[in-house]
Amino acid sequence: MRAWSAPEVPVLPVVGPPVQLHDTATGRLRTSSPAGAARLYVCGITPYDATHMGHAATYVAFDLLNRAWRSAGHPVTYVQNVTDVDDPLLERADKVKIDWVELAERETELFRQDMHALRVLPPDHLVGAVESIPWAVAYIERLQAAGSIYQVESDLYFSVSADSTFGSVSGLDRAQMTPLFAERGGDPDRAGKKDPLDCVVWRGERPGEPSWDSPFGRGRPGWHIECTAISQEHLGVDFDVQGGGSDLVFPHHEMCASHAHVASGERFAQGYAHAGMVAYDGEKMSKSRGNLVFVSQLRNSDVDPMALRLVLLRHHYRSDWEWTDAALWDAVDTIQRWRKALSLGAGAPSAPVVEGVLAALAHDLDAPTAVDVVEQWVAATLGTGGLADTSDQRAGHAVHQLIDAALGLSL
Repeated sequence: MRAWSAPEVPVLPVVGPPVQLHDTATGRLRTSSPAGAARLYVCGITPYDATHMGHAATYVAFDLLNRAWRSAGHPVTYVQNVTDVDDPLLERADKVKIDWVELAERETELFRQDMHALRVLPPDHLVGAVESIPWAVAYIERLQAAGSIYQVESDLYFSVSADSTFGSVSGLDRAQMTPLFAERGGDPDRAGKKDPLDCVVWRGERPGEPSWDSPFGRGRPGWHIECTAISQEHLGVDFDVQGGGSDLVFPHHEMCASHAHVASGERFAQGYAHAGMVAYDGEKMSKSRGNLVFVSQLRNSDVDPMALRLVLLRHHYRSDWEWTDAALWDAVDTIQRWRKALSLGAGAPSAPVVEGVLAALAHDLDAPTAVDVVEQWVAATLGTGGLADTSDQRAGHAVHQLIDAALGLSL
């Protein structure tokens, strides 16, 4: 599957510090010291509607990680999936009377445009669920060989009891897991299952649904095995970071980790990072609630995409927060002020800004602190009452390169 085109990223004249990232599984900061290329997998969209600001917050968050690694001198191999066949997509296509393939292709293209506008670095591999089916089939066969697969009617299930480490990603107990499993696509009450938390890895053919041939009969893979297979195909076991929204901690990332551990005996990922949820009108943005703020609608209303990105950067990636129009218009004004300061050429000393921004981002992607560092430089450069600081003749160029390379803001 084609990704979006990559923006040009300036090469900074300094090397950033090692990246520390909060690991969901341990609850602690973990220094990421990749041997060779840093390997990152981020769960992608199910393309049945346009990209909203909650999606954008997640992908901008991991774009910051990508950039922080690069600033620290590490090449990055970045993989992202697109779940281009799944129940929500099929249900939406049926509801609006459109072919599901056409719907998936249309919304995936819109996602590409939104990510390009927000200057999110594209993944090296953007992989659709449909194209990954052969890998998923092969992975299910590995799990079968390990004795962790059983059949219920035409479906195949993964037995979570096969993994002694099950629960280590989320840290949840069964009383917490069961309602979340039901809420997030699981079927704990299905008759014939060995354990309510066992997840489907192969969904047998249903009338009117797309299906593919396999050694298990016609059907399609489950969601969790899709990401497991794609990540292992391109990144191998024990890759550096598995990322996504906080609503993916359980069951999705827990199940992926269990699949990989049972199949290989190795860790799925070294660390797990999760972005917080974005609310609007008092509730988490959700397609089911309809309280969405779409990236494309704002872009088509002539809102500067860099202002959209700045709104996101002003919130720590792990925090839950609420989108407001006031925050957007404040970001528009801020972008104009930053551009004015950068256009002067000379400005306040740039070295402390470079050091401060890179240090903030290396410390658990602390974009709000990084933004504050730039704000202080802008205030000093523009000054008040004739007290502008223009002591560094190349400050504008240096800060412009910095906020493009590290923060993804092209001004």
